[in-house]
Amino acid sequence: MKKIAIVFIISFILALGLFLGVQQYLTAHSQKGALQVTSSPQSKVYLNDKYLGQTPLCKCEATDMVAAGDYTIRLVPLDTELQEFQEKVTISQAVLTVVDRKFGKNAQSEGSIISLSALEDQKKTELLVVSFPQGATVLLDGQSIGKTPILSQDPTESDHVLKVSKEGYAEKEVRIRTPLGYKLTVAAYLSASANAVAPAPSPDASSSAEITGAVTPTQSQKKSVVILETPTGYLRVRETASVAAAEVGRVLPGKTYILSSEADGWYEIVIDNGQKGWISTQYATKQ
Repeated sequence: MKKIAIVFIISFILALGLFLGVQQYLTAHSQKGALQVTSSPQSKVYLNDKYLGQTPLCKCEATDMVAAGDYTIRLVPLDTELQEFQEKVTISQAVLTVVDRKFGKNAQSEGSIISLSALEDQKKTELLVVSFPQGATVLLDGQSIGKTPILSQDPTESDHVLKVSKEGYAEKEVRIRTPLGYKLTVAAYLSASANAVAPAPSPDASSSAEITGAVTPTQSQKKSVVILETPTGYLRVRETASVAAAEVGRVLPGKTYILSSEADGWYEIVIDNGQKGWISTQYATKQ
């Protein structure tokens, strides 16, 4: 009888261990989400500075998905003349996050990030559209729903065509599907139109020129650059023409600065008290 009892206890322990192991496995994988990244041209993909591979990339298999949470994604084009792309993304449990980027020179890059997050009410749908720059017009299936950032309540559970446009920028079209029980977030990155007209300096540009290096009317005969909208609301000025160079200042969208010189993917501008620094051409345009 003792032998039978011991065998029973051992079998129970093994079964319990197997059950707990399966439960732990399922729990770990249920807290993961899928990530799909595409780009043109091809690029290397980093998540929190960890190299994942090259585009097209899809962490979509159950054993290869990404733990839910907030990350910094970085796309580094194989073409070294193009500027890398970096942005915050949220990976949600059991859903797919899609990142797409088309790289170009001189503010001609564009792309989108599409993500889902669960709603408490499983019978509702939501659509949040943000854009860079902000204030873009949003059309959903040809009907205007407002300007970015815009939250649309209860769009129909179906496929939609989303168009985001703003004067001076190329229109961005994204095909989406809004599922029940989720908020779909679309972040649209617009590329500057090839024939865009640079915005005029703000009314206080001349008064602030003495301390910011902004262009004054008497300097208008010199070449200048206008800072475009950025995801962060400012643009870093670096000591040399490299993303690894030290930051020497920051400039704001809409401001105009004297162009001192150029390098591949970089403008050297005059900032505070005649100091010079380098900015990415991705977020600036020449006048």
